[in-house]
Amino acid sequence: MNKEILISNIGKVHTTEMGIDRIKKNLKLDTDDVVEWCKKKVLDERCNIYKRGKNWYCEIDNVKITINSYSYTIITAHTIK
Repeated sequence: MNKEILISNIGKVHTTEMGIDRIKKNLKLDTDDVVEWCKKKVLDERCNIYKRGKNWYCEIDNVKITINSYSYTIITAHTIK
């Protein structure tokens, strides 16, 4: 899949209030702007971006971010064990 699609639509990436709480908890983040934090990770040239089914997966720095490919909603993010 062409990761340029996700990168060119980075401005559409967002999440819900529940998503913010979930991502902060999963990654133990201390930031008020979780979406910006995730976007920076996605835009990093080292980020491994691939699509499976309806989701984009972005892996970098032992973090895996899941983004819905239709709505560009960040669904969740986890540390990779």
